Amino acid sequence: MTLQYPTSLGTSDAEHIFLLGQDVAGDLMGEVGFGELAFWLITRRRPTPGEARLFEAVLIGLADHGFTPTAIAARLTYLSAPDAVQGALAAGLLGGGSRFLGVTEDTGRYLADVLADAPDLPKDDAAWDELARAAVARSKAAGKFVPGLGHPVHKERDPRTPRLIEIAHEEQLYGPHLALFEAIGRVHPDVLGKTLPLNGAGVSGAALADLGLPQELLRAAVLLARCAGLIGHIAEEITRPVANSIYLTVDRNARYVPPEVGA
Repeated sequence: MTLQYPTSLGTSDAEHIFLLGQDVAGDLMGEVGFGELAFWLITRRRPTPGEARLFEAVLIGLADHGFTPTAIAARLTYLSAPDAVQGALAAGLLGGGSRFLGVTEDTGRYLADVLADAPDLPKDDAAWDELARAAVARSKAAGKFVPGLGHPVHKERDPRTPRLIEIAHEEQLYGPHLALFEAIGRVHPDVLGKTLPLNGAGVSGAALADLGLPQELLRAAVLLARCAGLIGHIAEEITRPVANSIYLTVDRNARYVPPEVGA
């Protein structure tokens, strides 16, 4: 019996490399953008120009956000092992969890769950607001956060959110996940008693869900974007290093405290 391992991704022979059924050199190189290819690999279908534009806008919005823990981890790992850039990148990507980077997936799943439980899609803003209000109230009663609300830096308005919504409208890709997300933005102050901005990670999750990305791969798309940002941090660390200063600041200000009795 001959063993077979089926794949619809990449294969090669002595003269060709094939990817997604296309000749890499003849059909893809110089003809397809990297963001378009990434979408194609994730969804197994080639995006329309509008889909590629929205997807790439999401990637750009998530590529970097300054000295976040993931960026600091990458820089410090590069300081320790400059001979293994893959380790620095991996260190930064491994920090993509519930507090940083994972919000995109959490929001996409949250919105999808609310929509799945709705008997019908709302027809107007009032109906969307009713659906959103009920969802936020359930989360509050359960003592759970509503993903996509709030940001540690952008307290009033995350500039990425209106721009992605604008692009989705321009490309006629504004779907139910984005509509529900905007409705949450409108109604949550009445339910939670405070006003929080719709953050860029959350709107990215809504946009990616409307584009049809599988829920299981929403965070993967964020990691793809952040990988580019981390490479930028490492490139800057090579020419303008700060990691050693970060390390020394912590190390020289460490203060020993005795362990608590019984801890």
